[in-house]
Amino acid sequence: MTEHPLDQMPVTQLKGVGTQLSGKLAKLGIRTIQDILFHLPMRYMDRTRITLIGSVQPNTEVVIEGEICGCDLVYGRRRSLMCRIQDNTGIITLRFFHFSNAQRQNLKTGSHLRCYGEIKRGTSGLEIYHPEYQFLDQHQPLPLQQHLTAVYPASEGISQQRLRTIANQALALFNEQSITELLPESLHKTSLTEAIFFIHQPPKSAPLDLLANGEHPAQQRLAFEELLAHHLSLLHLRQTFQQQSAPTLGHDEKLQQALLTSLSFLLTEAQRRVTAEIQQDLAKPFPMLRLVQGDVGSGKTIVAALAALQCVANGKQAAIMAPTEILAEQHRNNFEAWFKPLNIQVAWLTGKVKGKARKKQLQAINDGSAQVIVGTHALFQDEVIFNDLGLTVIDEQHRFGVHQRLALKEKGQANNYAPHQLIMTATPIPRTLAMSAYADLDCSIIDELPPGRSPVNTVVIANHRRHEVIERVRTACAKGRQAYWVCTLIEESDVLEAQAAEATADELHLLLPELHIGLIHGRLKPGEKAATMEAFKKGQIQLLVATTVIEVGVDVSNASLMIIENPERLGLAQLHQLRGRVGRGKEESHCVLLYSTPLSQQGTERLKIMRQTTDGFQIAEMDLKLRGPGEVLGTRQTGEMELRIADLQRDAHLLPTIKKTAETMLIKHPSQAHAIIRRWLGGSERYGQV
Repeated sequence: MTEHPLDQMPVTQLKGVGTQLSGKLAKLGIRTIQDILFHLPMRYMDRTRITLIGSVQPNTEVVIEGEICGCDLVYGRRRSLMCRIQDNTGIITLRFFHFSNAQRQNLKTGSHLRCYGEIKRGTSGLEIYHPEYQFLDQHQPLPLQQHLTAVYPASEGISQQRLRTIANQALALFNEQSITELLPESLHKTSLTEAIFFIHQPPKSAPLDLLANGEHPAQQRLAFEELLAHHLSLLHLRQTFQQQSAPTLGHDEKLQQALLTSLSFLLTEAQRRVTAEIQQDLAKPFPMLRLVQGDVGSGKTIVAALAALQCVANGKQAAIMAPTEILAEQHRNNFEAWFKPLNIQVAWLTGKVKGKARKKQLQAINDGSAQVIVGTHALFQDEVIFNDLGLTVIDEQHRFGVHQRLALKEKGQANNYAPHQLIMTATPIPRTLAMSAYADLDCSIIDELPPGRSPVNTVVIANHRRHEVIERVRTACAKGRQAYWVCTLIEESDVLEAQAAEATADELHLLLPELHIGLIHGRLKPGEKAATMEAFKKGQIQLLVATTVIEVGVDVSNASLMIIENPERLGLAQLHQLRGRVGRGKEESHCVLLYSTPLSQQGTERLKIMRQTTDGFQIAEMDLKLRGPGEVLGTRQTGEMELRIADLQRDAHLLPTIKKTAETMLIKHPSQAHAIIRRWLGGSERYGQV
C-alpha cells in the first residue's frame, strides 16, 4: 500500500506552526497533518445563533450581543472587573477576575460586543465569567458560525482557538485522495472523509443529542475503526509472541491420575473442560496464552496444579506467581500437599525469604532440583535464573497490570523458546472488556462451583444497628464458627487503614472480651501476617479484624460470617471478592454489609445488587455499568487504552463485528491492518505491550 501525503506531511507545513508549537503538539501525539484530523473533539459549543439576553438560562452556553452600559472595578474577596451589557430584552454582567489595563480601557461604555460563555448565577444576578468576546462594528455585521464549534483535548500552552485554526487548515488540505479508506465498504455507510469533516465541523442542523451521546453515524464510523485498531494491535502482539517456539508438553495420564486420586474432592465438569483446553494448548509447539476466569471458590488452583504437573512430567519447570504473600503462601501450601506424594519439589520465593534460605531457593531454581516454583513478583527479579522454564502461571493477573503480562517470558528465552502462559483471575471480567482488553488471550471460564458450597446470604444493615451485628458475631463464635470484620477507608493509605483496623479491633476487644481476636493489615511485617493467618486457619483466632488485604485467596472453611464496614466505599467486584472468603465450607454463611448513612444513589444501587446475586459475572456487568471500564479494570489495565472517540460500554455492540474483521484483516490484508494500527496508535502499539 502506498503512503499518502497527509500521513507524512509534518505539522510545521501549516501556517503559524513553528518549532515551539510543534513541540507542544507532539505532546498531544500530533506530528503530521493526519494526526490533526484524528485528534477528535470531546464536545461541541453552539455558536450558530444569538440568544436574547432576556431569555438566557443558568448553566447553559450561549452567544449574546449587546451594548456595554457600564464597567466598574469591584473589590470583594477578589478584585474583579464587572461590565454590564444590555440588548432590548435585558441586562447581564460579564465578570473578569484576570484582566489587563488595556482590556479595562477597551471595554468602555457604548461599545458593542458579541460574547460567548456559560451563564452562572452570581452576586449581581446572571453573570458570565471570562467570556470570549469580539467588538462589533455597527456598519459591518460579523457573520455567525455556520457549524458547531469543536472543543478539543488540549494541553498547556495550546488554546482551543489555536487548535481550531490548525484543524481548519488541515481540513482545507484534506480531500478524498489524501487519506486512504482502510475499511471494507460493507462495514460502513459513512465514508472516512464524510465522517472526519462532520466530526470537526458539524453543521448547525446536526442532531445535538446524538452528538452528545457519541451515537451519530459519523462518530460510530470512527469509533469502529479506533476499536479495531486496538484489537488488531493486541492480535498482532499475540501473533508475534506465538511465532516463537515453545516446548511441546505431552499429557501424562498416569501422573495426572495419581494426583486426582489423592484429592479429597472430585473435579467439576467445568474444571475438567478447562483442564482439557489447557492440555491441548501445552502440547502445541508455540506458546499458550490462556486466561482462566473462575468465580470465587470455583477451584482454579487445582486446574493450575494440573497444568504445572503436565509441565513437570516433561522435565520442565513451572512458575506460579501471586500478587500477595498471603495468596502465594496459600498456593505453596496447596501445591506442597498435592505434589509431595508425587516426589515433586516445590520452591518458594517472596520478599520475606532472605539470607541463606533465599540462596538455597535460588540455587534449587537454578539447578532444576525445584520443579515447581511459587512466589510473588520476586520471581521477576534478575537474580532468579530458571533452569528450564516451560510454564508460567500468573494468578489474579489484574493486580500485576498489562505490562507484566508477558514479562516472565524473558525468563524462558535462554533456551530459545518462550514458556507457555496461563493467566488466572477470580475477578470475573465483563464480556465486552474481555473481548477488548484481553483480545490477545484465549479465554476459558470455570462456570460451576464445587458441590457442597452453600450460597452466601447477604444482608444490608445501617451503622446505627452496629450493636446487633456485634451480638451476631458473639453468637456465631459461641457456636464454634469463625468470623471476619473488614474495615475499609476511602483514602488509599496503608497508615490510615491500619489505624482504622486497630481502632476497630480495640473496640471489639472491649465489647467481645470472651473472643480471641486477631488483626491483619498492610503495614504488618510479612511474618506477623503469616502467623496471624495461620492461627486463624487453625481456629486459634475466632474473629479476624482486617483491611481489604484479605480480599484475594484466603481460604478458611470454618469462617461463615463476614462483616464489611462502609461497603459503599468499595466497588462491586471488590465486595464480591471479599464476600467470597466465606461460604467455603458446608455451613450456612452470611455477609453483613454495615453501611453509613446517608447513602448515595450509586451506593444504594451497589448494595442492592450485592443482596440480589452471588453470580460474579452478573456482578461484573453491573459494575461496568456503574463505574465504567477504567475503574473496573484498574488504571494499569486501561492506562494505555486511551480512546479518542470510542467508548467500550456504549460501543459494545460493535465488538463482535470488530473481532471477526480484525482476524480476517490480519490474514488477508496485513498491510491495511498495520496502517490502521499506525493511524490510531501512532505506530507504537503501546497498549498491551511489554
